[in-house]
Amino acid sequence: MNRLATVALTALAPISWGSTYAVATELLPPDRPLFTGAMRALPAGLLLVALSRTLPKGDWWWKSAVLGTLNIGAFFPLLFLSAYRLPGGVAAVLGAAGPLFVVGLAALFLGERARARTVLAAVVGAFGVSMVVLKAEAALDLVGVIAGVVSSASMAAGTVMTKRWGRPEGVGPLAVTGWQLTAGGLVIIPIAALVEGAPPALDGKAFLGYGYMMLINTGIAYWLWFRGLGRLTATSVTLLGPLSPLTAAVIGWAALGQSLTPVQLIGMAIAFGATIVGQLPGREPEPAQEPFSSAEGTDRNDSMDLGNAEVRR
Repeated sequence: MNRLATVALTALAPISWGSTYAVATELLPPDRPLFTGAMRALPAGLLLVALSRTLPKGDWWWKSAVLGTLNIGAFFPLLFLSAYRLPGGVAAVLGAAGPLFVVGLAALFLGERARARTVLAAVVGAFGVSMVVLKAEAALDLVGVIAGVVSSASMAAGTVMTKRWGRPEGVGPLAVTGWQLTAGGLVIIPIAALVEGAPPALDGKAFLGYGYMMLINTGIAYWLWFRGLGRLTATSVTLLGPLSPLTAAVIGWAALGQSLTPVQLIGMAIAFGATIVGQLPGREPEPAQEPFSSAEGTDRNDSMDLGNAEVRR
């Protein structure tokens, strides 16, 4: 598959995540973000593990636990805490700064050179997102800011370490995604029980919403995200992140009756332009596969994953 097609498929992940707000507010029980996080992660992870019919072996038990905690188990609760305590889209802006963490960590752990164009794309992208979501009356809350920064750093570290560790010989991205989602869901469940108590009663709308969140918004989206990490640089993948708040803004306008001001439209254009610039290939070739994986084993298992799971969009 050529690079453009890989980027396009990977971009479907943050685009899908942009629908989270609309689905949560329209279909799911209110004020249960941790329960929602657990319902997104654990069932999706178990389903992908069942479809791949592959369990971790050796040190991949603890690696999956670490990656699942960074990408899911810590990221979801901290993100929700930040969103609850920071009005006016400040949490989204902090999330949009995540690519800057990835640029630094990728240079340190992956040897990816921090090009001026990449850093500029990350900064401009975050600025464009701030024009879309940030309101003049936005207030800062210290706990919320810390949670937002740490959530971005957690996802950035998970992205970089996912790239650094690759995946085991002969194991496809479907299985590795399932391992991480399962581990992350198991981390969230006790936190949700402690903070939110017993699960809420669910109606038909809630089952529909959770079904979408589990299958599309999490299972397929994270599979595409981690699959993209195996074929692109970590910085290229993370610079697709602004597509999430941009999608949320478009859905809010198209489906929820929210207005878009000229400033927001300009911000969307700026953020989208920065995302495109971030995907322009540099002088150094993109790695074709993750480290520590053979091309033959990876390609064979990619095909097996697609055939077994039938998760084409």
